[in-house]
Amino acid sequence: MSIQPKTIYSFDDYLVAERECRDQRHEYLDGEVFAMTGASWEHNVITANLVGELHARLKAHPCRVLSNDLRIYAVVANAVTYPDAAVICGAPEFYDQRRDTVTNPTLLIEVLSRSTEGYDRGGKFTCYRTLPSLRQYVLAAQNRQAVDVLTRETDQRWVLTLYDTVDQVVVLDAIDCAVPMREIYAGIELGHDD
Repeated sequence: MSIQPKTIYSFDDYLVAERECRDQRHEYLDGEVFAMTGASWEHNVITANLVGELHARLKAHPCRVLSNDLRIYAVVANAVTYPDAAVICGAPEFYDQRRDTVTNPTLLIEVLSRSTEGYDRGGKFTCYRTLPSLRQYVLAAQNRQAVDVLTRETDQRWVLTLYDTVDQVVVLDAIDCAVPMREIYAGIELGHDD
């Protein structure tokens, strides 16, 4: 049995291939490329709820919420992800003139599934922490009512705030807004496997 060597790609080679690919998205981590899979009903409803609620609340702010087709490039970590939602405050900073890869998110959101939770909490968060502009990272469970908000303090410590009841309001200080848990989980029948 022979072991096939991993193919390592430069970021620029990845970006060229990703821009040409029409039927699938891929994340990039320091030379390795990973195909993204589809998401469950619950995942999509929670993402849509969050994007909708944030869009409504940010209309008068200099921040914009964008859904999961926005590519985020963490330059220091040499990683590209497609978070479920991103909030950019002020002018977006793009990797190049194509304006499809952003380097300065203020807030990032991931909706957790059984298969991605470990990476979203671990390796992906490690990459995201290298983004100087990032102030908050939000993790929303899809099989139970639970939202974790990680906030970067001025001393660079990350502080975790947990929300797990329907009557709570998720506070997003980085973008000066709050979203009720009942709105995040509207239309979701909890308890399904993800």
